[in-house]
Amino acid sequence: MSSETPGAGIGSDDPDTEQGPLGRWVDSAIKNPDRVYRAMFYVAMLFFLVTTLFPFYWLLVLALTPNNLIANMGLVPKGFNPEVFIAMFERVPFHLYMFNSFVLGITTTVLVLLIASLAGYVFGRLRFPGKGVLMLGILAISYFPPAAFLIPLFELFTGNTAISIGMVTISTPDLFNTPAPMVFPFSALFLPLSIFILTTFYGQIPDGLEDAARVEGTTRLGALFRVIVPLSAPGVATAGVLTFISVYNEFFFSFLMNNGEADSWAPIVAGILKYQGQFDTPYNLMAAASIVGVLPVAILVIIAQERIVSGLTAGALKE
Repeated sequence: MSSETPGAGIGSDDPDTEQGPLGRWVDSAIKNPDRVYRAMFYVAMLFFLVTTLFPFYWLLVLALTPNNLIANMGLVPKGFNPEVFIAMFERVPFHLYMFNSFVLGITTTVLVLLIASLAGYVFGRLRFPGKGVLMLGILAISYFPPAAFLIPLFELFTGNTAISIGMVTISTPDLFNTPAPMVFPFSALFLPLSIFILTTFYGQIPDGLEDAARVEGTTRLGALFRVIVPLSAPGVATAGVLTFISVYNEFFFSFLMNNGEADSWAPIVAGILKYQGQFDTPYNLMAAASIVGVLPVAILVIIAQERIVSGLTAGALKE
């Protein structure tokens, strides 16, 4: 007869009893990876919803709360004051600031798409020495901090610079408080990304389509705007929407290249700061103006999100 020690063998054949909670969770994750992916998706979605929607919710709370009740407030409004969305237009002509931002954004987008289309055609469909180095240099420019260009651009656009060409000296015009000192820096800053996107799309158009258009008698420019651009509509739309949103949200040059008045082409950021007075700071009006200013871009993103995502992914996956 063999004697058995009491308790011997208990848990020796059951791996769950030998592992701790972490080990059992790892085994369950290995056996059911779909549950792990689903859980990670929900966690990531919750994180992004909180980080992106909570600021907008907080703006709404500030806007609906009377300004004298904002101090020591919680996560819900202290009161309900929807008239703030009317008072914000009575105190500051915010609609004019929004109009200025739209004009600056549309003008810059058209200029960027025109230049980026020409550059994208050259980089995507032509072969020449140094193409890779030149493209790398263009992309590197987009990483330069805007502050590095402030002093020379400010001197240039305020008429404080004289350019000598041989015996002729030309004084630069005073363009301060005009769209030019904002549109030109915007175009230079956001042009590299559009060139990169359109280069990717234009390079994927079959040569036979362009050759067929050339045989019919069109020029290279005609083939570009009649054949290549329409076939690359997702990429053009992606570049245009991203450029417009970037210009609409730009702060640095928008704040420094004008005096902050609506009739001086000051954009939305100047309009929001205009509510701040010498003796008071109406946070509810500033929050309401921020909500009204964000809504057009939010609607644009919701409408164009599929086109933006498809444009970026198509440019990466097409062969």
